[in-house]
Amino acid sequence: MTDDLQRGPQPPSPEIPKEKALQVRLVVLDVDGVLTDGGVYIGALPDGGVLELKRFDIQDGFGVKLLQWAGIPVALVSGRVSPATEIRGRELEVEELHQDGGAQKVRAIEEILERRGLRWDQVAMLGDDLPDLAALRRVGLPAAVANATEEVRRVACWVGTRRGGHGAVREFCEALLKARGEWDSQVEAYVRARSG
Repeated sequence: MTDDLQRGPQPPSPEIPKEKALQVRLVVLDVDGVLTDGGVYIGALPDGGVLELKRFDIQDGFGVKLLQWAGIPVALVSGRVSPATEIRGRELEVEELHQDGGAQKVRAIEEILERRGLRWDQVAMLGDDLPDLAALRRVGLPAAVANATEEVRRVACWVGTRRGGHGAVREFCEALLKARGEWDSQVEAYVRARSG
């Protein structure tokens, strides 16, 4: 259990505390309601198959890439199994993609931590709803999107200003890298690499 939870709910900070940011060795992102707006488009194909579409924000994806380029691995952990999530995870080259229809997120994250030799206090997680709550209560840096449920907002030490699926992940990635003092160097490295 983190010190913040032992002291009771703390008001979320507009900035990520530097000491928490520097501890982060893994970022866990929920998918539906965080990387997406929570909507799912479902239809039938002419052959009777099911077509499912989700909307992902491009700036959110770029935020994920910036974290990866800074050496921070990203895990997508979803309580819903979806081919669209798998496709997006491959596009972003995330090292860890876990989908569990039973929303056993704590178990999935524990497996990642064991494999990587990490502790819960070295994890940052961005969530939005009750399926994220058990894991958010354990991580060192719990964070929430602007439209997260009240229960999630209460455990978060950082709450963004953007809604899930509309730049919330990018906002979090930027805040984390700025708190670590790495934002400017990552931006400049990106620009230099593309300046010919």
